[in-house]
Amino acid sequence: MISRLPYKIFRFYVEGFRSMTVGKTLWMIIGIKLFIMFAILKIFFFPNFLKTNFDNDSERSDYIIEQFTK
Repeated sequence: MISRLPYKIFRFYVEGFRSMTVGKTLWMIIGIKLFIMFAILKIFFFPNFLKTNFDNDSERSDYIIEQFTK
């Protein structure tokens, strides 16, 4: 009985998504927004500060330790 529980949960969600009409569109909009937030905006607004300002790992780690201990 317990071994069928994951299957029943999976089927519950599959049937729920299959019967959606507006929900599919909303999930697509949510997915597109998440992609834009994490993929596109990260490239333009969050540059890799440590990689561009320091040459090796020891300089990066020294900078991080210095910032944490201030």
